[in-house]
Amino acid sequence: MKKFHAYQCSICQTIYEPQDIFYTCPHDGGNVDVLLDDETLKKFPLVDHITSSRDFSIWRYLPLLPVLDPGFETTPLRSVGWTPVYESHRLSQQSGLQQLWIKDDGRNPTASFKDRASAVVVARAREIGAEVVVTASTGNAGAALAGMAAACGQKAIIFAPKTAPPAKIAQLLVFGAQVILVDGNYDQAFDLSVQASQEFGWYCRNTGYNPFTAEGKKTAAFEIWEQVMFENDDLKERLNVFVSVGDGNIISGLHKGFKDLKALGLIDELPRIVGVQSEGSSAIANAFEKGTETIEPVHATTLADSISVDLPRDGLRALRAATQTEGAYIKVKDQDILNAIAALGKVGVFAEPAGATAYAGVLHAKQTGLIGAHDPVLCMITGSGLKDVNAAMKAVPQAQIIEPSMAALKKIL
Repeated sequence: MKKFHAYQCSICQTIYEPQDIFYTCPHDGGNVDVLLDDETLKKFPLVDHITSSRDFSIWRYLPLLPVLDPGFETTPLRSVGWTPVYESHRLSQQSGLQQLWIKDDGRNPTASFKDRASAVVVARAREIGAEVVVTASTGNAGAALAGMAAACGQKAIIFAPKTAPPAKIAQLLVFGAQVILVDGNYDQAFDLSVQASQEFGWYCRNTGYNPFTAEGKKTAAFEIWEQVMFENDDLKERLNVFVSVGDGNIISGLHKGFKDLKALGLIDELPRIVGVQSEGSSAIANAFEKGTETIEPVHATTLADSISVDLPRDGLRALRAATQTEGAYIKVKDQDILNAIAALGKVGVFAEPAGATAYAGVLHAKQTGLIGAHDPVLCMITGSGLKDVNAAMKAVPQAQIIEPSMAALKKIL
């Protein structure tokens, strides 16, 4: 089956043949969308193929992905996706919502949503014969690339700010990637990695730059359709999907996935998509509030390192994910993020700050009337709390230390 037939610029709408570009639009630098061959796909029994599959990973959606089957049947590359969806009555009571689902992407092989993008990018790298794949990352995207590359023997180079959490850097090193720590912020690491890819001919995985990253991330939309929308066809209201936003590629990937489903006739309408940003890193939310598509850079300062971005590289598509679905953008305080980590932990979900940001947004939306008690909500948790233990420790009381005696134990009890 023909996998995809063209790219389309998100700004000027120019159509490019697959062999003409690798990354962004050469005219205006806009991010490009991969266009599937919808007419061919409509002739294929997609629903039966997908729902009968015993491959519980992103590869169950192979007909909807612009890459060939990567093989490697027994490696972590084959276990990305199909992350669990939970319904917690306690969280529903806490949030005041009657229907609330939590989708925990911290359960991916390297413990973050970014595995989805890296798996597809590595598959693409193998197809085009790339010797080296490079990315800039505050940790999660780099760990995902390093882990997926290690699974199939692909060489990976990661540029990360030297301030990235040690647990994330440890993952990069354990997976065998070449790690280069940059004495600067993520945006500077990003620019350097692009320059290096151009200079040395490396294949660049960068978020909001390589079009195949969104193609990997859209698989979460397919899973939401299959795990929640398809299984709960009695939903009386449109689903609201909440997700944290930094560079903007996760939310734009979700939007792309839902658009693909609608174009193929698998859903009638797109869910509302709500982006959640920290007040200290809110370039896209600022533009949403102003009603403009001009996104101005900020000086990002937030404890949620995975969404700490001065200038979002996929900002326009991320903004449109909300505006084109009647969704919204929300800003939350860092303290709200810490509170959300603690609240999720009490029902058994350990989220890193960026992951918990989405749930902080759910609580804010309910409190401000953006959503009501009857509105169905799915909250994306994008990474495990083990990624940033220092931040997690700020969210909870410290453990008490006692002498080894019953008297001391009874005193604190």
